[in-house]
Amino acid sequence: MKTKWSVQKLIYTGMLAALAGALMSLEFSVPLMPPFYKIDFSDVPSIVAVFLLGPVSGACVEIIKILIKMISVGTNSMYVGELSNLIGVALFVIPLWFIYQKRGATRRAGVEALACSVVIRTAFACFCNACITLPLYAAAMGVPLDEVVRMVGAVNPAIHDLTGFIILATVPFNIIKIGINYTIGHLLYTRLLAARIVAKTV
Repeated sequence: MKTKWSVQKLIYTGMLAALAGALMSLEFSVPLMPPFYKIDFSDVPSIVAVFLLGPVSGACVEIIKILIKMISVGTNSMYVGELSNLIGVALFVIPLWFIYQKRGATRRAGVEALACSVVIRTAFACFCNACITLPLYAAAMGVPLDEVVRMVGAVNPAIHDLTGFIILATVPFNIIKIGINYTIGHLLYTRLLAARIVAKTV
């Protein structure tokens, strides 16, 4: 009988966290997006961890990958971006796992859970940028919030204020990034199950 945290589960969680940490450092910019809005594929191991190993493993992968990046690469947002990521861990793992289990823990349930999670995480990103990260970023730089919005929105001439920043930058960026990660993560998860390379532990 397997315990909640068997040796196998610890090893899988550690491997996925290490992979997520490496992928988080391999990021690239998106045209017409602020410089700190970069796409990476570090959510892919987290998706696999949640579905195969459970919500605690998924949360551990998310937290460890952030720590790995902070130690190995540092920060380009004065730790504001990393704080936002940490806050978002619970809003990523809990709804995803709850909906997945509620809908029967099937492949279709996984797709439905991921679709709902895109909406939840995008809504959180909008709130977080407007009320937490941009104000903190402004405070850390010692400049007014409007000035920060103008600076980070300079790559897109259509962005003139905070509302424009949220609508034209935060929303499309998160839909693109989360959508790509979720699609790859779910495909990889289903392939691993089909190939019986890794067995579910939850």
